[in-house]
Amino acid sequence: MTSQQLIEKLISDKTLITPRIIKAFKAIDRKDFVLIQDKDRVYEDQPLSIGYGATISQPTTVAIMLEKLQPQPDNRVLEIGTGSGYMTALLAEIAGKRGKVFSIEYIPELKGLAEFNLRRYNFRNVGLFVGDGKAGLKEYAPFDRIISSASGDETPKSWKNQLKVGGRIVASVGENLVVLDKTSKKRFKQEEYRGFIFVPLR
Repeated sequence: MTSQQLIEKLISDKTLITPRIIKAFKAIDRKDFVLIQDKDRVYEDQPLSIGYGATISQPTTVAIMLEKLQPQPDNRVLEIGTGSGYMTALLAEIAGKRGKVFSIEYIPELKGLAEFNLRRYNFRNVGLFVGDGKAGLKEYAPFDRIISSASGDETPKSWKNQLKVGGRIVASVGENLVVLDKTSKKRFKQEEYRGFIFVPLR
């Protein structure tokens, strides 16, 4: 399968719907974010190991999460779990010159891998950090969007506090994908989608 065939499959399945997200999938090649031994499997609709117990998520899962998140071109986005930088690159492509992506990774070696991979795209709207993703990045808050591809037992309070009113969190909790819309300083509207498996949040 080629990159174009994978994208066409995601569109025909109605997994990819939003034009700006489709455009980002076409601009960012997944092959730039997998390990060399997996280059022949890069366009399979499967998660792939990137070392250190982490994975690059299944393309379908990435597409679903971005469609639920609905990032806008001028958004400040916090990503929890940089991994190899694939989701980071997609977010940066969507955010554009007016937006900013802040991505925090627990494992220093993976931050280094993501930095190397992202150099191919020369983004000027990305900041990468090493730290505890559960704490978020208070010094750069508030954020319009927060996304986490690692699964915890709950959505951390720190993320909720660092989200703007009117903002949205898309995160995995257990085997559910949770979408939280912040309707006021203390109130959230929540939706859950079942049947997802993610690496644990560390």
